Amino acid sequence: MNSAINQSMGFYEWVMLITLSILWGGSFFFIEVVVTELPPLTIVLSRVGLAAVALWIFAASTGLRPPTNAGIWLAFLVMGMINNVIPFSLLVWGQTHMASSLASILNATTPLFTVVVAGVFLTDERLTVAKLTGVAFGLAGVILMIGPEALGGFSHNVLAQLAVLGTAVSYAFASVYGRRFETMGLHPVILAAGQVTASSLILLPVVFYFDQPQHLALPTVSAIAAILALGIFSTALAYVLYFRILATAGATNLMLVTFLVPVSAILLGSLVLGEVLQPVHLAGMALISGGLIAIDGRLLKLCKPTKTGAPE
Repeated sequence: MNSAINQSMGFYEWVMLITLSILWGGSFFFIEVVVTELPPLTIVLSRVGLAAVALWIFAASTGLRPPTNAGIWLAFLVMGMINNVIPFSLLVWGQTHMASSLASILNATTPLFTVVVAGVFLTDERLTVAKLTGVAFGLAGVILMIGPEALGGFSHNVLAQLAVLGTAVSYAFASVYGRRFETMGLHPVILAAGQVTASSLILLPVVFYFDQPQHLALPTVSAIAAILALGIFSTALAYVLYFRILATAGATNLMLVTFLVPVSAILLGSLVLGEVLQPVHLAGMALISGGLIAIDGRLLKLCKPTKTGAPE
């Protein structure tokens, strides 16, 4: 990838980035709508299954074909497990016991865990003082939000918050594992379609064994609409935007979406669902944001005074 890609973004890239943040922020809202009517695993299967159908239709319309190499599909299975099945399931279960806005804040810790996992497993992603400082700030925010309640024992609320943190950890491992796809020459849409297809294949027998969806009551119209939006917009379309931004603006700029997702999720949660965040949650979000700023580094560089030559 050209290093110049990571330096600046034009109007088109900013529009895509903001749109992506709304789609991902909306996923917390859509889950909150449907989580009272369907079991978590059924919701996750519906999400990845719809996304797989939508992405393969898009791939076919652009002349792309699925790979036939067994090794690639094995990698899709692993990626689907750690990037979709595990984190999506933990997130949906977590939102059965917590507000969507709080879930979005905890999910924003993904870059913090990614820094640690990448620093351990990747030789070209070394841990720096700035990164470690950012992780420390972020974890302090997490402890501030969860810590006081955890002292009283592991209630459902605490376990739910830990589950959403598990989502962030799983995403971190997925980002590191996903590096192997760089050498496979796969189109980003095929990569996205392959992993959600693999996720669907993993979940299908599990859901029919545990949830028995054929015996569940038919969801309401609002729940069905939320599932469709979750699968088609917050997953399929979001993946297309994600990989397009990655190709045109680079991974560093793409990380800016982490700052924007909680904003859209909190706005939707407060305006539509009537959710209210406690002061401790806002303080925790501030610490997590500070950690992300330290890891990203660009704002700190802008604040540094520039050296000037001696006056003539």
